[in-house]
Amino acid sequence: MSIQDYLHEKAEESRHNETIAYLMFLAGTVFFVGGIISTLSLSKEPSWFLFIPYSADIIEGLFLELTFVVVGLCLIVVGIAAGMHYCKDRSWYMKELRKANSTEITMRNTKKLKNVPKKKK
Repeated sequence: MSIQDYLHEKAEESRHNETIAYLMFLAGTVFFVGGIISTLSLSKEPSWFLFIPYSADIIEGLFLELTFVVVGLCLIVVGIAAGMHYCKDRSWYMKELRKANSTEITMRNTKKLKNVPKKKK
């Protein structure tokens, strides 16, 4: 396997992982919004922590609401961090692939110039 093939495969893998990270972010937003909506609908007077409503009373859906909000926030943070990480990796692989291609083109051109017969005077 050549270095170009390896770098191309790694760039494709990073692109796939980046897509998965963004899907993880979207799943986190769905869970987070679901937790907020269930908190607002089940509790009569929710308390607020910054922009997140919570219920201090013991109600039936408290555990579910809290789980949705916490898991949603974790997925959002991890999805954004993983997406940026894989985006950075993919840009590095693409930069190295460009370097390898330019080196190969330069070597091919010098080889062609060496094989060209010289004109007789």
